[in-house]
Amino acid sequence: MKDIPADARPRERLLALGPLALADAELVALLLRTGLKGTPVLQLAQQLLDSTGGVRGLLQAQAADLQRIKGLGPAKRAEIAAVMELARRSLAQQLKERPVFDSPRRVKDYLRMHIGHLGHEVFAVLFLDAQNHLIRLEEMFRGTLTQTSVYPREIVKRALDLQASAVILAHNHPSGVAEPSRADECLTQTLGAALKLIDVRVLDHLVVGEAEVVSFAERGLL
Repeated sequence: MKDIPADARPRERLLALGPLALADAELVALLLRTGLKGTPVLQLAQQLLDSTGGVRGLLQAQAADLQRIKGLGPAKRAEIAAVMELARRSLAQQLKERPVFDSPRRVKDYLRMHIGHLGHEVFAVLFLDAQNHLIRLEEMFRGTLTQTSVYPREIVKRALDLQASAVILAHNHPSGVAEPSRADECLTQTLGAALKLIDVRVLDHLVVGEAEVVSFAERGLL
C-alpha cells in the first residue's frame, strides 16, 4: 500500500472515518496487508472476494476453500480463517445469551455461515434449553448432494444427553435453492413426533440455501 497516498490507505481511512467508510475490498486488504508481485493488495482483496462470491461467501469459506485461492499463503489463510471463526463464535455467544426467537436473523446467519457453503448435504440440530438459549449446534448426519439419512433415535438420544427442552432442525441444499421438498416436510413431522415423546419441542426447521434460509415456522408448516 506504499504507493497509495497516506490519506487514501484503508488503515488510515478506517482510523479517521470508521470501518463503515471502507469498501469490502479495503476491509479485506487490511487483513491481507500485502499483495503479490504485480498484484497490489487491494486488487488481491477484490480477487479474493470475487472468487468466494463476495463478503457472504468469504464469511462461509473454510480453510480448505481458501487454500485453492492463488496468492493466499498459510499465514494469510490462517488469519482470514481466524476472523471468520470469531464471527461464528460471536453469533453463537449471542444465541446462548438470549432466546433464539429474539434474533431469528442471527439464527439464519449462524446456520448460513456453518452449513450454507457446503457441497454435500448436512443435517444439523440446534439444541436449546428451557429459555430457548442455544446449548449447542451439532452436525448430526451427512449425505450426498441429493439425500441424507436421518435417524430420529440419534437426535432423541442427543437431546436427552444435553438435557435440551427444544430443538431447531436445519439442513442445507447444496443446489443453492432453499425451497423445502415434500420429503423435508415428512421428515419434520417424523422428528417432531419422536421428540414429543420425550417432551422436546421442534421450534423450527430451516432449509439453508446459498443466499436464502427458509423457515418452516414462518411458512406455517409446523
